[in-house]
Amino acid sequence: MTDSRLPTHIEIGGLIRLVEQEGGFATVLHKGERDAGTILLICCEKGTNAVLYERMPSLEGTRQWTVNREQNPEKPWEFTEYWQKRVNQDRDVWVVELDIANATRFIGIET
Repeated sequence: MTDSRLPTHIEIGGLIRLVEQEGGFATVLHKGERDAGTILLICCEKGTNAVLYERMPSLEGTRQWTVNREQNPEKPWEFTEYWQKRVNQDRDVWVVELDIANATRFIGIET
C-alpha cells in the first residue's frame, strides 16, 4: 500500500508561501524528516497567543489537526520548552510557525 500524502517538505513550503502571500510571516523552527515527518504547527498573531497544533490519526483513518498546547501569557517560555522537548524526543518532527491573523484557516480550521 502506498501513502498518497504530500511529502512533508512540500506541504510546509506551500503553507509558508500561502501565509506570506497574505502578508503574514512563516518560518521553519526545526526541519524534520523530509518526506514523512510529523508537523507541529505554531499559530500566533504578532508573536502572541501561540497555539501548537499537531495532525494526529483519528479512529476513522483520517488525520485531523488537534491542539497540543496553548501558550500561557504569564509563562511563555513553557510553550517553547514544550516544543523543544518534542524535537529532542523525535528528531524527525518539523516545527513551523505561522504568524498571521486566523492562521488556522491555512489548515482548514475556521475560528
